[in-house]
Amino acid sequence: MRILQVLVGGVMMLSMAATATAQNTQTAPVQYAVEIGRALEPTRKIVFKRVAGRELTLHIFEPEGLKPGEQRPTFVAFYGGGWAGGEPRKLYAFADHMAKLGMIAVCPEYRVIGKPKGTTPFECVKDGRSALRYLRAHAGELAIDPRRIVAAGDSAGGHVAAGTGLFDGLDEEGEDTTVSCAPNALVLYYPVIDCSTEGYGNAKCGEHWREISPLHRVRPGLPPTIVFHGTGDTVCPFKGAQAFQEAMVKAGNQCELVVKPGGLHGYLLYTQQDFEESMNQTEAFLRRVGML
Repeated sequence: MRILQVLVGGVMMLSMAATATAQNTQTAPVQYAVEIGRALEPTRKIVFKRVAGRELTLHIFEPEGLKPGEQRPTFVAFYGGGWAGGEPRKLYAFADHMAKLGMIAVCPEYRVIGKPKGTTPFECVKDGRSALRYLRAHAGELAIDPRRIVAAGDSAGGHVAAGTGLFDGLDEEGEDTTVSCAPNALVLYYPVIDCSTEGYGNAKCGEHWREISPLHRVRPGLPPTIVFHGTGDTVCPFKGAQAFQEAMVKAGNQCELVVKPGGLHGYLLYTQQDFEESMNQTEAFLRRVGML
């Protein structure tokens, strides 16, 4: 009997160990849109800013048949990562899709928290504003229509995109602010939109969080905007997106809210259906507001 108990106990321990090993080696769910991006490469990369000892680049996707002297609408997509990580490649699939529609698509780099030391969400926004300012200042040589520049982004990248139009005065020291960084339209995918304690990033933004909280910086005269958000988002709560859309409309701005029932944070990255549906909805919006 004693031998039997030892054998049974040993089998149970091996089974538990195998289960634990399997759990520890599980990979995160595959993100359809991100996987597409792994196989894509931009047409070219251009340094748009030198700051804090590093160079920041624009990853540019040019449409087929682009000719010198043309003026194409431009889709600028900022990647998310909680202002603390991420890379332009995350949104290469978005850029590739827009380039196939005839737009110039750009995925800019920006500083993230701690890289370099002392970087905060405020610096992230400054870099986003610098990127749009550079594109507008060099519109002629890049075949960009300076009157049709769309700022887009997912999660914290959506916050950076919103900041190009909402956070007047938050600019890099010494930059030529006579060149506007304001986009002509905004496309925000499950964005950080409320930086209060009810939303996301309050501690990261610090005591001056209200200065870079899109919900708290709404005013009349903002560009037409579309927001994609899932009701099941627990990272950037859905109620923040709702409140932002309501505040925008109340201020006299055009703002659409595309609701994904039960959608979690980043929902449109995970499946081909959600990604393609969101891209089609984005295209329809851009056509409605004259960006395509």
